Amino acid sequence: MKLLRVGTAGAERPALLDQDGTLRDLSGLVTDIDGALLADEAALDRVRAAAVSGELPVVDSAGLRTGPPVGRIGKIVCIGLNYHDHARETGADIPSEPIIFFKAADTVVGPDDTVLVPRKSVKTDWEVELAVVIGRTARYLDSHEEALAHVAGYAVSHDVSEREFQIERGGQWDKGKNCETFNPLGPWLVTADEVPDPQALSLKLSVNGEPKQDGTTAEQIFPVAEVVRYVSQFMTLYPGDVINTGTPAGVALGQPEPKPYLRAGDVVELEIAGLGRQRQELKDA
Repeated sequence: MKLLRVGTAGAERPALLDQDGTLRDLSGLVTDIDGALLADEAALDRVRAAAVSGELPVVDSAGLRTGPPVGRIGKIVCIGLNYHDHARETGADIPSEPIIFFKAADTVVGPDDTVLVPRKSVKTDWEVELAVVIGRTARYLDSHEEALAHVAGYAVSHDVSEREFQIERGGQWDKGKNCETFNPLGPWLVTADEVPDPQALSLKLSVNGEPKQDGTTAEQIFPVAEVVRYVSQFMTLYPGDVINTGTPAGVALGQPEPKPYLRAGDVVELEIAGLGRQRQELKDA
C-alpha cells in the first residue's frame, strides 16, 4: 500500500493511493497514519481490504497539500557516512560500525513544503535518503530477518544539512541537522510488502534541474537490515520511529570549490524508485 496524509500542516487526514493512482480517503476507517496504526495488523488488514474493494471515497487532489506520511513520529535516527561512494567523495574513512545521530521530529515537513535556509548559513546542503519506518517495537534484535520483520515500510527522506554548523562549529553533528524544515518526508509510506529488496532502489536528486545525486542503495555500507538490527542494540525502536539510512555521492560537500551550496530561490527535486518524488523551493528563514 501507499499510505499518505493530506491537508494543511497540523490538520492532515489519512489517505491511500490505490493501484490506479487514485487518491482515496481513509479518515472514515482510521484516525491517522501513525505508530498506533502501523502496529495494529488488524487495522492494516481492514485498510487493505477496503482498498481492494474500491469502497473508499475518492479525494480531489487538485491544490491539496501532501503532508509527511507518518504522524506523531517519536524519533528520527540517522546513519552517517553509510554509502561507499559518499565516503570516498568526502575523503572519510569507511566506518567500522554505523555512525548514529538524531534529528528532532519537529524538523519533519511535507515533501513539497518550503525548506528554510538558516540565518547566517553559507553551507546548506542536500541529501536524498531512504527512510525506514518502524512497525513493531524493536529491542535487541538478533538477525537481519528479524530486523526486516519489524519494518512497516519505506519513504523518501531529504536530510537537509548545514555543513558549517555540523562540522566547523564544535560539538556533535546535531546543530547542523536540526534546523527547522530540515527533514522533508514522503510523499508516501510504501508498505514493506511492496519493497521486496531495499538494497535495490535508485535514488536521484537535482538542483535547479541539474542532476547532482544518482545512486543506489546497493552502495550502502550497512544495509537496511543491519542498520535496524544494530540500532536496536542501543535503543528501543517504537512503531512510527524513522531511520534515515544515509545518502549516496553527489552532495555539495563533496564537490570542488566553490562548492554549490543551496541558497534561497533554489529548487531541489528528489526521488527514490517506487517511493515517489519531492520538490522543495528554498527560502530564507
